Amino acid sequence: MAAKATTNGKVFKQDTDVHVTYEDQSKINKFAKHNAKLEDLKDELETKKNDLKNLEEAADEIELFDEDEQIPFVVGEVFISQNLSKTQELLAEAKEKKNHEIKLIEEKCREIQSLMAELKAQLYHRFGSNIYLENDE
Repeated sequence: MAAKATTNGKVFKQDTDVHVTYEDQSKINKFAKHNAKLEDLKDELETKKNDLKNLEEAADEIELFDEDEQIPFVVGEVFISQNLSKTQELLAEAKEKKNHEIKLIEEKCREIQSLMAELKAQLYHRFGSNIYLENDE
């Protein structure tokens, strides 16, 4: 706690400003950059999970089709008509790919969160309550 000084009966708090060094500012900037990247990855992860959900729903829906019926399947920007078994294979491959993408994004998120926790500990140690690094979620 800051020491208090009295002058003519008035109580003044000593200046509690903390000098921010270049190294400190670099850590703050790194933290902010990692935080922004983490938010972008969370958005991307949500999109990938929605894509996976759509693929799973599509796989469930096509089970109602006949084996010889042609089913349109989008590849890039083009629809290709395939039979049921080939469409199921393509959906299974697409789901596997999405799951892999999701795992990679989750791994990146964990790495960034670890770096942020380390930076947060250093910055709170240095600045105490003079810095706020929490998300408002």
